[in-house]
Amino acid sequence: MRYEFRVTGAVSSSLTEAFPELEGVPAPRQTLLFGEITDEAHLYGLLLRFQDLGLRVEEMHRLPD
Repeated sequence: MRYEFRVTGAVSSSLTEAFPELEGVPAPRQTLLFGEITDEAHLYGLLLRFQDLGLRVEEMHRLPD
């Protein structure tokens, strides 16, 4: 499953390194992070990592296969 996460603001390269399974792309007032998610446990683990790092996920959705 591929997912896209829209995070508020510009995420620094050091913070994006905390998500090696995701690719980061800057967007106006946001950063897009997307990549392959193996299962629900992986998805919830990513969401906790966003929260632990103080990043606000504005939107997330599954991408077409």
